[in-house]
Amino acid sequence: MIASTNPATGKIEKSFTPHTDAEVDLAIAKSAAAFAQLKETTITQRAAWMHKAADLLEEDAAHFGGLMTMEMGKPLDQAVGEAKKCALACRYYADNAADIMADEPVKTERTKSFRRVLPLGPVLAVMPWNYPFWQVVRFAAPALMAGNTGLLKHASNVPQCALALEALFTRAGFPADCFQTLLIGGSKVERILRDPRIVAATLTGSEPAGASVASICGQEIKPTLLELGGSDAFIIMPSADLDAAINVAVDSRTKNNGQSCIAAKRFIIHADIYDDVRDRLVAAFEALTVGDPMKEGTDIGPLVNDDAVKDLTSQVETAITQGARRVVGGKAIDKDGSWFQPGIIENVTSEMDVYSQEMFGPVVMLFKVDSLNDAIVLANDSTFGLGSSIFTQDDAEMEQAFTEIEAGSTFVNAMTASDPRLPFGGIKRSGYGRELAREGLLTFCNVKTCVVA
Repeated sequence: MIASTNPATGKIEKSFTPHTDAEVDLAIAKSAAAFAQLKETTITQRAAWMHKAADLLEEDAAHFGGLMTMEMGKPLDQAVGEAKKCALACRYYADNAADIMADEPVKTERTKSFRRVLPLGPVLAVMPWNYPFWQVVRFAAPALMAGNTGLLKHASNVPQCALALEALFTRAGFPADCFQTLLIGGSKVERILRDPRIVAATLTGSEPAGASVASICGQEIKPTLLELGGSDAFIIMPSADLDAAINVAVDSRTKNNGQSCIAAKRFIIHADIYDDVRDRLVAAFEALTVGDPMKEGTDIGPLVNDDAVKDLTSQVETAITQGARRVVGGKAIDKDGSWFQPGIIENVTSEMDVYSQEMFGPVVMLFKVDSLNDAIVLANDSTFGLGSSIFTQDDAEMEQAFTEIEAGSTFVNAMTASDPRLPFGGIKRSGYGRELAREGLLTFCNVKTCVVA
């Protein structure tokens, strides 16, 4: 079903009829035709349209934020902030695409040698519900600026966000059909990926979905970018500013209702400060306001749906059965909608199921270690490798973390976050490729070698 179901109430707000195969085929044809037009436009023209998209994102941030909150439940202020962050990404690529795509001379024995960056064509983007605007824009902005066109298969529970994004780029001035939304279920993705007019794919989502897309595109010899799950380590050392560390730790684990790939999920704490940190975290979690995401002052809204509540509850209860200790919360809230009380568990061991799983909701796992070496070994003992954070005032510890933690990013004394100016992505089973920054634009381009004898 493709519908907007408000997770705060459980009520269906609006339903949509899925696109037929014929409608999808027409959209692909239109995307291919739009590519032929868009690639001939100047970067200056595309930049003007992208700046307009940024303006619209800021002007309509309250409306876009309301759509996000209604469809997936994040607090309204965070949703409005997401729309404004999208504007930053649009402006980054509007301002920097010309430099990124400029011919780059290379000195050889030839008369002339250089790299030229060229677009590839229509790209399919399979995107998740948790950041329904940001995940899409961080693909769409560089793709459109490069001269590619995009087809969006968004999560089926955020169709109004998907349609708003399609309208956004049209309103901004991009030629018709440069960016289209497909209202389809996951079972229709393979057929699109195998269409010869689709030249590449990007997916942000679950590990099984990523493996499926990568397998199909591998058979079709089409490039892919995957941003999958994460179980990020958050290391706190004795030299840390504990007030700052606690504030960031709570924010990182509860922002977006705890439903973020790059949220801090495994808190690895030095034994000398473990008890103090745990007590501070408990106090902070008990002070969180869980409630209506449309109301000011709400820290955490509902999870995305009832299945999310059931899955997270099952993970916590299984861990308790296997020997973990519930420190606080970590239980479903019995009322209409999809509600969950943020929680903390400790005494998790490698034999427990949850040790190797991603917990996609506001639950913290605490671990005690005796040294940074032990902390890094524990941090790396995961199939995931998306982000990581460490709080320390020791320069040597910072350098060790940068070099030895197996992740796509390491933040010191700060929360792991995506930034249009910096490459973003993971390693291991968190995916491959990089979004954002220079790398994000070049991902779906032909970096062509050009030589004159």
